[in-house]
Amino acid sequence: MGRAESSDINVQAMEQMNMLNGRFTEAGYTDKEREILLVRLLLLYFSQDTGVFSRVSFYECLTAPLPGDPDAASRLQMLFSALAGEHREDFPELFRRLPVLSRSLFMQEIPARAEDPFLLPAIMAGKDLPWGELSPALFGALFQEIMNQTDRREWGAYYTSEDNIDRLIDPLVFDELLREREACRGNRRRLTVFYDKLSRITFLDPACGCGNFLIRIYQRLRLLELDVIEELFDTSQRILDISLYCHVSVAQFLGIELSEFQANIARVGLWLAERQMDLLAAERFGTGGVTPTMISLLGIRVANALTLNWSDLVSKDRLSYIVGNPPFVGARLMNASQKADMKAVFGGFQGWGELDYVTAWYRKAAAFMMGTDIRAAFVSTNSISQGEQASLLWKTLRDTWHMQIDFARRTFIWNNECREQARVHCVIIGFSDADHAARGSQHQSLKPLFEGTERRLVPYINAYLAAAPEVVISARRDPVSEVPAMQFGSMANDGGHLILSAEEREKLLDAHPSLRPWIRLFLGAVEFIRGKNRYCLWFTQETPEEIYRIPEIAERLSAVQQYRAASSRPRTKEMALFPQYFCEDRQPQGGSMILVPRVSSVRRQIIPMGFADSRVVASDAMQMIPQAEPWLFALLNARMHMLWVQTVAGRLKSDYRYSASIVYNNYPFPELDTAAKKELSAAAEQILTVRQDYLGRSLAWLYDPETMPEPLRAAHQQTDALVEEIYGCTGQSEERQLALLFERAGAQ
Repeated sequence: MGRAESSDINVQAMEQMNMLNGRFTEAGYTDKEREILLVRLLLLYFSQDTGVFSRVSFYECLTAPLPGDPDAASRLQMLFSALAGEHREDFPELFRRLPVLSRSLFMQEIPARAEDPFLLPAIMAGKDLPWGELSPALFGALFQEIMNQTDRREWGAYYTSEDNIDRLIDPLVFDELLREREACRGNRRRLTVFYDKLSRITFLDPACGCGNFLIRIYQRLRLLELDVIEELFDTSQRILDISLYCHVSVAQFLGIELSEFQANIARVGLWLAERQMDLLAAERFGTGGVTPTMISLLGIRVANALTLNWSDLVSKDRLSYIVGNPPFVGARLMNASQKADMKAVFGGFQGWGELDYVTAWYRKAAAFMMGTDIRAAFVSTNSISQGEQASLLWKTLRDTWHMQIDFARRTFIWNNECREQARVHCVIIGFSDADHAARGSQHQSLKPLFEGTERRLVPYINAYLAAAPEVVISARRDPVSEVPAMQFGSMANDGGHLILSAEEREKLLDAHPSLRPWIRLFLGAVEFIRGKNRYCLWFTQETPEEIYRIPEIAERLSAVQQYRAASSRPRTKEMALFPQYFCEDRQPQGGSMILVPRVSSVRRQIIPMGFADSRVVASDAMQMIPQAEPWLFALLNARMHMLWVQTVAGRLKSDYRYSASIVYNNYPFPELDTAAKKELSAAAEQILTVRQDYLGRSLAWLYDPETMPEPLRAAHQQTDALVEEIYGCTGQSEERQLALLFERAGAQ
């Protein structure tokens, strides 16, 4: 059988390891034992294919005739002991020819299970794969493939593709190194300084997982060093020992990882990458074989990065960069251990309970970096750059630890090397000490801001990853501008028993027409946007007692009472005494109101809003502005307001989550005279009039980018132009308009 195509090695290696995992599972090995066996076998395959086993084949150790004819599991245990350097004198001479690779990785004995006649053929099935061409990124994918899905979700273990790693390490590390390399070309003195510098750069990944970041950086740093060696030294002659020239070492790459299994994969992955790069160097410069090193355990520490003193692993004056993708766990999804970590890291900081788990790494890194040249960048869920989290996190990072954002990549979809790819909306944020002396291009006046395939140089990047001045947008009870208050809709908290479908309403009214005054239209975000009708029982102190004696009503109120009485929330329990009322009644008394859904699709260029009579009951899935006038509706429907929403609003997945305290109350509405209000009101009326031409169509259809009618689009564009004129930014870019809004917000 011939060797596999190298382009297929990652896929075929995954399939081979999955098959072995199945055999070990069927044989009854525990999860931990299977993890150890798989890491060891992956290492054996690679070592065999890259010449580490130069004196004997590990396949031969498994198949050659031996006294007592031990089975495959027993032979594996002898093989592992020999590679650990244990009891080698007790083994057949064949096993003593194996090199000692790692005492720690191979020393633990795993008791053999019942003999499995299929195990040896399963191991031998991987013999002809080109394991030496294996991507180290496969290690993380392998782990993700076999790891329990519940554990992965709980700890936020989402592994990184090489493309995503490059999105972080290019602006953090390699863009500048490559510029420096080009500047040295042809200048031997400067090139020698640069050559020495490469072997002094040190990296820390404080949530290293399977080591993907460290491995990728190591590979690229070695390639850069080989390029320098080729210019700096005479490589036209055969170099007898390339290791005398290759000074970049795995000792420059440090990691902290909670899981011992993942830490071992990272250690093996770095060794694999080192072996690959040594062989590449030998091939490139015509040297003979390169002696393999033992697997180092020192650089990867098994520990909780949030409780470990990082100085125990590396001194501040030695460290150059902090990188990684710390665990993705939302503020409301943390387990008890993770909450304890957050409390330990943030201490007395108010508001840490609103922050995602990943922010603890930002806080820990900031404290370590303060007063140093260290630069950092993390991949994170985009929620930390939205809504209240952005202001909470960066207020403490800036005010206490003097951090600044050096570069950022706005929201992108995560992908990785696993077959079942994690789809997470992420950002990348690079940061450093703002007060320390300027050290390079990242600290000059213009900062790289990435979005999609676009790269822009901007004067500043704020907490929301916008090219706008830094203004802390904190939750406010009241609007900063002179506008009516926005509030939640009413909350029933009734177990659904006060809510009626259209069919239930008709059935009740057919049987009891006297109920008509006590049934109202009930709008949540879904009903409002999609044009669906639901209703609710809305009773007041004026409701006659006989209404409550209607059997269907009495039954529903009894169910509400039972539902509320079972609640652990004191306020809900109290309202069990008044089952006829909504738990939280915020209904306006007369007039009309503007309705704003709390969640709206990111596909829409405008959040659908509308007016409603005060007899309509808005649910707590809606925001409402009672007694609002049309001029306010026009401002809220303008593009400039949407720029603000897109920047500061929180998200539910990727959809906009509109809040009064963050979005509306902090929006710098313009000061308006009577004439401006009149023009804006006319613009609002035009939008509403055009909508009337499409009766029967839902707001979802009207504001879908693919179906939005041109007359409605034109009405909004006219409103946009009017609002831009009022703000004094007609014709300016969206970036400049957003900067203007932040400037005004900061001045209020």
